[in-house]
Amino acid sequence: MAGRVDLAPDVLAVRSPGTVVGVAATDTLILLIGGFFAGVINSMAGGGSMLTVPLLSLAGVGGNVANGTNRVAVFVQNLSSAYGYARRGVIEKAETIRVLMPVLAGGLVGSLAVVQVPDRLFEQIFGVIMLPLLVLSIRKPKADTTSAPWPPWLSFIVFFGVGFYGGAVQAGVGLLFLLVLARAGFDLVTANAMKTALILGITAIALPVFIYHGHVRWLAAFILSVGMGVGGFVGANLAVDGGERLIRPVMIVVVLALASRMLGLWDLVI
Repeated sequence: MAGRVDLAPDVLAVRSPGTVVGVAATDTLILLIGGFFAGVINSMAGGGSMLTVPLLSLAGVGGNVANGTNRVAVFVQNLSSAYGYARRGVIEKAETIRVLMPVLAGGLVGSLAVVQVPDRLFEQIFGVIMLPLLVLSIRKPKADTTSAPWPPWLSFIVFFGVGFYGGAVQAGVGLLFLLVLARAGFDLVTANAMKTALILGITAIALPVFIYHGHVRWLAAFILSVGMGVGGFVGANLAVDGGERLIRPVMIVVVLALASRMLGLWDLVI
């Protein structure tokens, strides 16, 4: 496309007046606006990466490169959130540390596995995964205080599995953590705090794998991080004011549209 600069190359050059520091203006807007909306979603409900990975693909950063690039913005946002939770003393440190080892082990194995997956296949897998994640984001888990605690071996397997998924795909891993932490009996506030710390751990161990394999585009990551940072701040205020009811219908429509794009359905009608 004339005047368009793909975000994927390592060295970006300004090729036309329609670019912003080497990035096409349309791609910059896609990442800023999409990142903003994803930041709002992450603050209020979780699952913002269901939007950012397809939007990166839409902006020319496809497959596992989008998967890796998205991790930079996720790391920045969760680092900030974890610091905030830690200052308030909300994070259950002993419990978080107990499940951290299987989560980190799973995250490392998952990231090493997914970088071997061809880009187009990853996009198709991601498109399929978006649909059950959408359902999970709508139906929030509640704390389970009646069921018997999991035995240690089962707890290890569960948290290793969630960590593996987080290392490989990341999108919606916060929702899965909320689900298993609620099953473990933690209230929503405590589960959210622990989820943030665990996702930070997964991202810290998975991101170097993507960097090593050349699957991060730093300029795109920076633009996305700016949008998500602002969106996270706005989302926190909207959550207090009950704005979640307004956001969810829009999220459903956008996720369905982007899932169809990842599955290649747009090519059939456009």
